[in-house]
Amino acid sequence: MIQDVKLVKKEVIANGTMAFHWERPSGFEFIAGQNGDFTLIDPPKTDDKGNLRTFSFVNAPFEKDLVIATRMRDSTFKNVLKRLPIGSEIKMAAPHGDFKLHKTDTTPAVFIIGGIGVTPIRSIIADATNNHLAHKITLIYSNRTPDDAPYTSDFEEFADINPNFTFVPVYTGNVADNRIGERGHINSDMLKKYISDIIPPIYYLAGPPEMIKAMRKLLVEIGANEDNIRSEEFDGY
Repeated sequence: MIQDVKLVKKEVIANGTMAFHWERPSGFEFIAGQNGDFTLIDPPKTDDKGNLRTFSFVNAPFEKDLVIATRMRDSTFKNVLKRLPIGSEIKMAAPHGDFKLHKTDTTPAVFIIGGIGVTPIRSIIADATNNHLAHKITLIYSNRTPDDAPYTSDFEEFADINPNFTFVPVYTGNVADNRIGERGHINSDMLKKYISDIIPPIYYLAGPPEMIKAMRKLLVEIGANEDNIRSEEFDGY
C-alpha cells in the first residue's frame, strides 16, 4: 500500500546518524523487523539512483510514530531528506520484508549487528520486551565508539526490564571507559563467551555486507547450522 506520511520530528541520534519520525497512517500495521520504501515528492535535486530508498522501521508496532534512521552520507537523497521541513510529506510503500523474530520461543535468538544495521533489531527487541515474549535473546552490537552507536540507551533499558534479553555492546575503536562492553572485532572467543551452546540459536546478521560475510563464515566455523543464519545487508546510499 502506498500512502503519504508527514514528517513530525527529526533528530541526531549518534555521530553522523539521524532519525526521522513520521505520522503513522490510520490503520497501518506491520511486523517488527519489516521495512518500507520511501520516495521523495518533487525533490529540488535528484541523482541517477532516483528518489526511492528502503528503510527498516526502528519503532515497534505498539509505538506511536513510524521511525526510520540512517547514516547521513553525502548523497543527494540524504541531503534532501535532512533538509525536509517538519510537516513535509513523503510517499511510503509498506510494509515489506521477512526479517523478523522466529515464532518458536524455546529456540534462542542471537543478533550479531554492525552500526546502522541495528534499526530493525531495535523494533524486534522493543516488541519482544513489550509483549513479554519468552524467547532468550542476545544482542551483540558492534560500533567504533559509543558515540557511533544509536539506540544503546534503549537496549540498556530493555535489558533492565526484560530478563530474557542480554545486551553486549562491542567497540572496535579507542574507548576511555573500560567498563563499557567488549573491545575489538567480534571473534569466536567473544561469541562463545555469550552463547553457551552454538548449535540451537537462530542467528540474525545485519550490517555492512563485508561484516555479514565474515560473521556468517565465523559462525559456520564454530559449529552453527548455516540454515539457522538469517541476514539483512545495509549498504548505505
